[in-house]
Amino acid sequence: MPLQEIGSIIGKKGETVKRIREQSSARITISEGSCPERITTITGSTDAVFRAVSMIAFKLEEDLGAGADGVSAGRAPVTLRLVIPASQCGSLIGKAGAKIREIRESTGAQVQVAGDLLPNSTERAVTVSGVPDTIIQCVRQICAVILESPPKGATIPYHPGLSLAGLERDQKAESAQGKKCPALPVLSTVSLLMSPLELPAWQDCSGCSWLTPSLPFQLIGCIIGRHGSKISEIRQMSGAHIKIGNQTEGSSERHVTITGTPVSITLAQYLITAW
Repeated sequence: MPLQEIGSIIGKKGETVKRIREQSSARITISEGSCPERITTITGSTDAVFRAVSMIAFKLEEDLGAGADGVSAGRAPVTLRLVIPASQCGSLIGKAGAKIREIRESTGAQVQVAGDLLPNSTERAVTVSGVPDTIIQCVRQICAVILESPPKGATIPYHPGLSLAGLERDQKAESAQGKKCPALPVLSTVSLLMSPLELPAWQDCSGCSWLTPSLPFQLIGCIIGRHGSKISEIRQMSGAHIKIGNQTEGSSERHVTITGTPVSITLAQYLITAW
């Protein structure tokens, strides 16, 4: 959501979002940051989620429909952008667009699935527009579809405003000057949220960046996969070079070396910890 909409949902001193949480019984979290948009995550039972979605949609309609004097100017269309793993979007679109056409016709809402991935993620934006009644029914049907088609592989979540490309340029500039590459903020965030593994340490680099986390021996098989299928997929998705060392005597861990640009290393680290 844009910052203006987020401010309306939060309300003065957080009163609005507190009321939505209490009345819906859903857990609602809003992403941090000063970027132009934020992500609202709603978690709970199906009924709790839809109560929260309903309250948010009607609140947005109320804001859009109010004139300059605060008097309602009639029903105004509301637009919500959902963030969905790209691997589930095929099921949502359906063969030759049959499923998304069915959702549009049965709910009366406008639904559009973005063709491109959201920056630095494996997710896409799905835009839903209409009056709150149609949006609620549309979101319900979208959720039903993605519940029946779980995401495939690891999902790299979208972080609004995160510019890995800019960070990479800064790190390359520092490397050229012989300085130590700093840790990417996203790496710490992903590791803390997605994995119990100890945060890896960044090393001095020149031209390329590399880190060397260690993984418990019992997890190595899961990362490699049958005939090396998983680690090949991680290499392909991230663009990083990954080398797993031999087990040393008396140790329950194996050394993993990841080499590449800060962006590719970040993605590889996320995929390894997510698996």
